[in-house]
Amino acid sequence: MAFNHLPAGVHDALAPLSVTPVTHSVPMAKNHRSEGSPTDPATRPTPGAVLDRLASGPSRAARITHTEHLPPRAGRHAVWPDRIRPEVIAAVQACGIEHPWAHQALAAEHALDGDSVVIATGTASGKSLAYLMPTLSTLLDGSEAANGRGATALYLAPTKALAADQRRAVRELARPLGTAVRPAVYDGDTPVEEREWVRQYANYVLTNPDMLHRGILPSHPRWSSFLRALKYVIVDECHTYRGVFGSHVAQVLRRLRRLCARYGASPVFLLASATAAEPSVAAGRLTGLPVVEVADDASPRGELVFALWEPPLTELHGERGAPVRRTATAETADLLTDLTLQGVRSVAFVRSRRGAELISVIAQERLAEIDRPLARRVAAYRGGYLPEERRALERALHSGELLGLAATTALELGVDVSGLDAVLIAGYPGTRASLWQQAGRAGRAGQGALAVLVARDDPLDTFLVHHPEALFDQPVESTVLDPDNPYVLAPHLCAAAAELPLTDDDIQLFGPACADLLPQLEAAKLLRRRTRAWHWTRRERAADLTDLRGEGGRPVQVVEAGTGRLLGTVDEAASHTAVHEGAVHLHQGRTYLVRSLDLDDSVALVEQANPPYTTVARDTTAISVLETDVAVPWGDGRLCYGSVEVTNQVVSFLRRRVITGEVLGETKLDLPPRTLRTRAVWWTVTEDQLDEARINPEILGGALHAAEHASIGMLPLFATCDRWDIGGVSIPLHPDTLLPTVFVYDGHPGGAGFAERAFHTARAWLTATREAIASCECDAGCPSCIQSPKCGNGNDPLHKRGAVRLLTVLLKGAPEENPEERPEERPQEKTEAS
Repeated sequence: MAFNHLPAGVHDALAPLSVTPVTHSVPMAKNHRSEGSPTDPATRPTPGAVLDRLASGPSRAARITHTEHLPPRAGRHAVWPDRIRPEVIAAVQACGIEHPWAHQALAAEHALDGDSVVIATGTASGKSLAYLMPTLSTLLDGSEAANGRGATALYLAPTKALAADQRRAVRELARPLGTAVRPAVYDGDTPVEEREWVRQYANYVLTNPDMLHRGILPSHPRWSSFLRALKYVIVDECHTYRGVFGSHVAQVLRRLRRLCARYGASPVFLLASATAAEPSVAAGRLTGLPVVEVADDASPRGELVFALWEPPLTELHGERGAPVRRTATAETADLLTDLTLQGVRSVAFVRSRRGAELISVIAQERLAEIDRPLARRVAAYRGGYLPEERRALERALHSGELLGLAATTALELGVDVSGLDAVLIAGYPGTRASLWQQAGRAGRAGQGALAVLVARDDPLDTFLVHHPEALFDQPVESTVLDPDNPYVLAPHLCAAAAELPLTDDDIQLFGPACADLLPQLEAAKLLRRRTRAWHWTRRERAADLTDLRGEGGRPVQVVEAGTGRLLGTVDEAASHTAVHEGAVHLHQGRTYLVRSLDLDDSVALVEQANPPYTTVARDTTAISVLETDVAVPWGDGRLCYGSVEVTNQVVSFLRRRVITGEVLGETKLDLPPRTLRTRAVWWTVTEDQLDEARINPEILGGALHAAEHASIGMLPLFATCDRWDIGGVSIPLHPDTLLPTVFVYDGHPGGAGFAERAFHTARAWLTATREAIASCECDAGCPSCIQSPKCGNGNDPLHKRGAVRLLTVLLKGAPEENPEERPEERPQEKTEAS
């Protein structure tokens, strides 16, 4: 595999950070071929022994801030539900599964009783079998129907790769059942000539929410026989449906339920997730139905040793002279090298495609210096590879031919890779749900496993490696979504009206916000009321009004200037920061520079280049309060939640060296401002509180600014979001509050539920924020506590000690109860469309 497309200067930039891999007196990887000991759990080193070797180098042990030992767990079997067809039981037993785990049997019983159910058990606990047993049995019953098509089932996955992987599993399991089970994938990659066969004959259709939204529901007359017979809808990895994306999917599922009812069907929903908090609540909000929860995991589990690892400080300095830690990328590459030398089969999860490629290159180069054949046993795995390339990598890792893989989250969901010994996680992935999902990729065959979280130079990462209780003593985050968001609901009401005219009876299905939105959609000439129904009035497809994963608006096309080749698209909302003139743009592992951005024609012209830097956009933001839904006294100050309007303008971009993050320069930009109406949480402090905190006017702006940055960095610990999903503003005297104010807002039109979650957990959230700042070992602030990579003001002013004192005084006045524990103060959702 060639890597000549990596930016020039990468290898030079690595030089000052290089750490020679630790040499161990252990068998080399060549003694651990696929036909040998890696597949034999008895000969594998224990997770603790592997960690001891990783920590045996100079200064290595000091980098481990905490080690958590999760003991092994025995499994609990049950009997097969008596309503499962004996042919299905025989097919499962032929795969080597004699008896189900207790949670599998319980979930199957609920499904056969007609109860929608969410299976929320751990990774590799057999959730697929839990929903496949009743589904295959029902399909087999339907195939023997005297007339009609027989029963059908619909499987929804968040990614095409997961749907394809599940089809292979279903085909293998159902092979003894002959033609009674006919699985088929129906997505954007399905050839046109195959689509008609799928519609007419497949009875187990695997797709994704995007294809359901754009392809199946608008063409429901062609799917009428399938929908009429639909018995089960399987929603896999349901924890991924969060934020705005999850809110869109919730409305797509309501449209599906509406059309099924039109054809006389009422399917049972079967949802699955390895990582979900309050799974029945989240599943109910997603589907709009009551959902039974099965969360008592009865499957066996091997020992898991989980280490928290903090890279050391370097001699380099960043903005305002702040100290800089060694990058998680370079540190993870060293650890992957060492694991490969030990013959330990490992995956390193990285947040970016570029990072995955970079880690594999570094590890290959360092392995080649010791034993050149070893370098070929490490590779990268990411989106953008051809399906056959990904399958080949999965097979090589499974067999032991490949020992190390640097992967993006493309490998996180559902792809069955068993037999791994260790997982490295380069930077906190944003949620505890994803953290456990990634850690669960090791030890899937029942053997012990090692997981290592390598912290980035980031407030949240730094906090977590020094506060392990925030990871190991807390449940995974609640899945945050808001189906009533008018910016989400409005286009789906149009799509539903185009599929079948809307009546008053549909208002209950789509939620209380529907009644207020319909007249507004009529005023906008999108819908028209005739007699007792609302009709779609346009010629264009209503489903095209929204992109489930985007922000709406016309996407910007990324075009290669020299050839005119379309490389891809960027959401209109992200174009100012992602493809501004001079931006470094990555596409399928190759690097491009943006030559120009034409906002009128929505085109960004790029040319291939290898700059030794990345770019980060800088912006300025103003915010105004539109409506305060609720305000809670916090001493003399107040905690508020409501609607705001944010005006943002990208004004410049920084060039940062690829590995070190060193700032090489700043370039001004001339882009128009943009406005966003969204939801926000904000807090105010009074003059008396400032006096108590010893905050004078000279440091007030820096203290507020530092508290804002750190609170944004910490919010992903309390809401299922990424720091890039949210924004913030701090103002010493805000014109609407007339007080010093800090805002944190959702970066999506109408809100995504993140600010609401922040409001309900404000005491814990801001306490963790204060602790993260106070415990950082720097003197005046650094990327690990109060500096932000996306600050529009160049991280100036910032005052670390002032932020700690300010938050201390604010929290003294916080009520003992969280707002979420006081229902009378819960905010009421607004339904204004504009």
